[in-house]
Amino acid sequence: MTKPTGASGQPPYLRIVAGIRQRISDGELAPGDRVPSTRQLARQWGVALATATKALTTLRLEGLVETRPRAGTVVAGTADAGAVPGAPLRKRSSPAAAAEQELSLERIVRAAIGIADAEGLSALSMRGVAARLGVAAMSPYRYVTGKDNLVLLMADAAFGEPSYPTEAPEGWRARIELGSRTLWAVYRRHPWLAQLGPLTRPLLVPNLIAHGEWMLRALDGHGLDRATLFDVHVLLYSHVQGLAVNLEWEAHAEASTGQSEDQWMDSRAATLEELVESGRFPTFAKVLGAFDDGYDLRLDALFESGLRALLDGLTPLIEGSGATAVR
Repeated sequence: MTKPTGASGQPPYLRIVAGIRQRISDGELAPGDRVPSTRQLARQWGVALATATKALTTLRLEGLVETRPRAGTVVAGTADAGAVPGAPLRKRSSPAAAAEQELSLERIVRAAIGIADAEGLSALSMRGVAARLGVAAMSPYRYVTGKDNLVLLMADAAFGEPSYPTEAPEGWRARIELGSRTLWAVYRRHPWLAQLGPLTRPLLVPNLIAHGEWMLRALDGHGLDRATLFDVHVLLYSHVQGLAVNLEWEAHAEASTGQSEDQWMDSRAATLEELVESGRFPTFAKVLGAFDDGYDLRLDALFESGLRALLDGLTPLIEGSGATAVR
């Protein structure tokens, strides 16, 4: 993309704003079209991530763009495509715009979650959060000590979004299914959560522990020794987290390559055909050959079938007498 030239001395973020507004005005970017991410803008314009974030924040306050989870920043449906490029930008006079000046820990955490949801955890920075909120770069530090502290607060807030019913379903299996699906929905909404740590270094935030409490209570009282009970809990959690890791990886891969999952597979068709026809992998070739339109990897379906298989296998252990450890 050719960088539009701005007025002499114009701040870099305003030059980016003018360029995107021009593309919207010219119809190059229509409502719903994805706007370059902060990383793409930073690379195209040779600016810092915080500068690119400030540009997108300005466009968002102007009503030209909006952020959608996992879709990134897109042209707003109500954007004024006829706006004159280079004209002074005016913030909408609304309660939401006025509230931009009222900084709080909750707003900082929600802004950070918005960045991570739209562009991944790697795009998150303290300066980027400040730019998104329209405040001085150091202002968030009055509420959080740094990025690591902020990420923990984000995780706790995200895991705390759903709630469980006061009256639990009848039976351990129904309770485990509800707990697992609730946690899967959280990871679906916030894929970056699955990247925060391995099973061996658990994330110790209250609202994630609350999910564990629900699962452990469902398993408790069935004769399992403590180690076995916790093993089963970890096994079930690893099924959810293990699949959820791929949600963020795919989003990152699409952003970095510019190719969707289907486009990427199409570009590797020749390599896959060569492997299938080599004769070295007959079972692999036979299975793939049974699909008329290729294999469709569906994570939601894998989650459900994997959960069902796990619970079927665990039923004799949990419901049997004299349970033994699963180690």
